[in-house]
Amino acid sequence: MPTINLNKNVFEKLVGKKLTLDKLKDRISMLGTDLESIEGNEIIVEVFPNRPDMLSEQGFARAFSSFIGVEKGLRNYTVKKNNKYVVKIEDAVKKVRPYTACAIVKGLKLDDEKINGIIQIQEKLHVSFGRNRKKLAIGIYPLEEIKLPITYTAKKPKSFKFLPLEGKKEMDGLQILSQHPTGREYGHLLENSSMFPLFIDSDGAILSMPPIINSEKTGKISGKTKDVFIECSGFELKELNQCLNIIVTALADMGGDIHEMELQYGKKKIITPDLSVVEKELDVDYINKILGLNLKEKKMGELLEKMGYGIKAKKVLIPAYRTDILHQIDLAEDVAIAYGYENFKAEIPNVATIGGEDNFEVFKSRVADILVGLGLIETMSYHLINEDVHNKKMCCDMDLVKLENPLTNDYSVLRAWIVPSLMQVLSENTNREYPQNIFEIGSVFKLDGKKETGVRESIRVGVVLCGSNVDFTSTKQVFDALMRALNVEYNMRETKHDSFIAGRVARVGVDGKNIAYVGEIKPEVLGEFEVNVPVVGFEINLSELFKLI
Repeated sequence: MPTINLNKNVFEKLVGKKLTLDKLKDRISMLGTDLESIEGNEIIVEVFPNRPDMLSEQGFARAFSSFIGVEKGLRNYTVKKNNKYVVKIEDAVKKVRPYTACAIVKGLKLDDEKINGIIQIQEKLHVSFGRNRKKLAIGIYPLEEIKLPITYTAKKPKSFKFLPLEGKKEMDGLQILSQHPTGREYGHLLENSSMFPLFIDSDGAILSMPPIINSEKTGKISGKTKDVFIECSGFELKELNQCLNIIVTALADMGGDIHEMELQYGKKKIITPDLSVVEKELDVDYINKILGLNLKEKKMGELLEKMGYGIKAKKVLIPAYRTDILHQIDLAEDVAIAYGYENFKAEIPNVATIGGEDNFEVFKSRVADILVGLGLIETMSYHLINEDVHNKKMCCDMDLVKLENPLTNDYSVLRAWIVPSLMQVLSENTNREYPQNIFEIGSVFKLDGKKETGVRESIRVGVVLCGSNVDFTSTKQVFDALMRALNVEYNMRETKHDSFIAGRVARVGVDGKNIAYVGEIKPEVLGEFEVNVPVVGFEINLSELFKLI
């Protein structure tokens, strides 16, 4: 989890109240963050990934000020309209990093402390919200050095040159990736692209090559900078807008004025930033049930105001920089924080039962222990996955449970089997040494009209062996060892499966019930995941196997 360094004097000025050291330590820890230390004028706090809005002195102080009652309720931010501030997005970026969200903030009075704060929030958002720039990248530029309008385009890496930040000479795109320290660190994000994205002003000056690096001339703010241009580039417009909102509200708290920009995607025009609040119904009964409380609506509203929300006619007004509020359970968490975990009373349940581990959980643990004993490493991934990863990359076509309103396309469907998740793990670790032998025990989901929810959930174990010498025999040996350890007799017959090599895949049955596939992953699948060594594996339906044995 990311940590942020706060200047204690600046933080207390932003909060609007000075607390004793003991009280400050106590309240920071109760805000739902982890206080690492307070030494002299430095406060180090660990911020959980669900609160990227707190990854700056301004954002953290905003939340803390509301929490201790200095300035409760919804913060209002004004976005000034201006039809002269334009960013033109060209079609060339569609296959590289297709979207951007932009804004201008004016009237900043920057000093070294504020500049360090801007650098910190940019770096922390890159690491957490941006997944090390893979998901999105952020650029902040001195507007005084830029001539509008700005163009977001893509060009062949040898066709342009500019002086990168902290560079000593002009370089083309490929030279930056191979010779510049930042280029070498993040070059893998563009290594398979024939076109590199660029932000260019109307004079033809290159501002940056996202997600790698800014220009030394037009991409470096200083104490003389009064106005800044901000861009977030990546793959999901909604996430880019959320990230932009976090940045511009922090800069507004530094004393800046936020100005909108018109993004021209061909004939389609989008205005950013959008700081309008989101309204959500307040389910008082649900939150009370979850927390074991009996709060009245008015009292619950007051607690939510302590967490920076607005309240209007049984609705919660969620600020634009809060990206973590998806469900009533998220509101319940904030109610609990505002109520104070120290105020919850421990109660002994009025039941006469003896606790014990569920038999199926014991079975799962035994399977995991056996596989670990065979030299495999256990992984854990999300139940949600991208549809293309699950079907297209696996060369199969399964009916999937789709999310109606996914937060991101990376997690848009519920997985129907585990092997795609394991292949994704292998694809993200091609720079590690082989063999890579991994497994995962987790839930899978399939459409089933007989179920009340229309979805059948089961627990499976997936295993993949990845290395230069693996073959069908390798995976069958692991499968045999697992079955012997579980004292299970089975039969195996040749079958067909679109993700496995024809003639090298088998269906496994126990007492007449199909419970597993065993086989070699086909080369087309390996190519889709950019895994350059053979992969074999199997997947067992543990829910069914447990019933049978």
